[in-house]
Amino acid sequence: MPRFASYLSDGMQKLGHSVEVLRPKPYLSQLPLKGSGKKWLGYLDQYVIFSISLFLKSRFSSEKNLYVLSDQALGLWAPIISKKAHVIHCHDFLAFKSAKGEISANPVGFTGKLYQKIIHKGFSKAENFISVSKNTMLELEDLLPQKPQISTYVYNGLNSIFEEGNPTIARKNLSEELNISMADGYFLHVGGNQFYKNRIGLIKIYNHWRDISELKLPLLLIGTAPDQNTRNEYASSKYKDDIIFSSGLSDDMVKQAYQGASVFIFPSLAEGFGWPIAEAMACGCPVVTTNSAPMNEVGGEAAIYIENVDTFDNLESWAQSASKIIEDLVTKKEEELMIIRKTGLENAKRFNSNKTIADINDIYTKAYNLKYGPHENS
Repeated sequence: MPRFASYLSDGMQKLGHSVEVLRPKPYLSQLPLKGSGKKWLGYLDQYVIFSISLFLKSRFSSEKNLYVLSDQALGLWAPIISKKAHVIHCHDFLAFKSAKGEISANPVGFTGKLYQKIIHKGFSKAENFISVSKNTMLELEDLLPQKPQISTYVYNGLNSIFEEGNPTIARKNLSEELNISMADGYFLHVGGNQFYKNRIGLIKIYNHWRDISELKLPLLLIGTAPDQNTRNEYASSKYKDDIIFSSGLSDDMVKQAYQGASVFIFPSLAEGFGWPIAEAMACGCPVVTTNSAPMNEVGGEAAIYIENVDTFDNLESWAQSASKIIEDLVTKKEEELMIIRKTGLENAKRFNSNKTIADINDIYTKAYNLKYGPHENS
């Protein structure tokens, strides 16, 4: 979220707007305490001191400002700025749905449920929302007690570094970076250990694919170091010597990983948007992802789809079915693969960063004018 806030701030300033980024500052948490005491001082900084500061700034300022919350998880501050011109960005409601018990794979304790309830009560006071996908927008509108003044969606804009490159050079550079030969290609996944990223399911797909294929492409997982459950699945794989985890790669090296991959596999159970799908396509990599929103929103007609796991009796049968789709893809003729790559490149153009900022600016302007009138300068 800090990166998204910086993206918005930089984009609006380039359009000529004056922007001030407000965030909690470490006042009390700088005191020389350790352990839980320091943690609670951090909570006071965030939820008490910052709340008072935001209240005073918004209530007593004579300036007609637009207030933007960069994520609905900041919704507990929405009541403070709800009487001012405001917009809340919404990314996903996975934490909220988990707290309601709707996602059994991600159980939430009492404090987590209470926290999500407070967030929901907070952002329900707001009137103007921008979601990152149509799916997120529809989920939001189901959660609100009344129809919002503005509710729309704007797809995220791609970082300009993600572009098509030479796969041979990319594989050579990646091989040197990882000290493992990737010259013949590889499967790629980018993501963390969140339950919905489905890393365990990905490894099961790979296991079944190796069982049926004459190819021996390795599987590269870029992102957070694997958690215990993922390590257990990895350890039990008879193909574990060809499963590689890599953390801390530079953005440029991640780009080259996309450029050199034979296939990007993204079997997420759910997402807010699904950045890596668009990133992979922008780098000319074929994409296999889940046929559920918003993954199929982002993938459009350019992705190859597998069904979501909840349509199968168990994870193994799902993984076996998905492996057959992947085998069909990687054994296609080069001419067919070129068409898939070209279609992906065209699809990725929908996520133009300049267009995203321009569309968001139009919505900001509308929210501002609805509050202060169309003749005011933002």
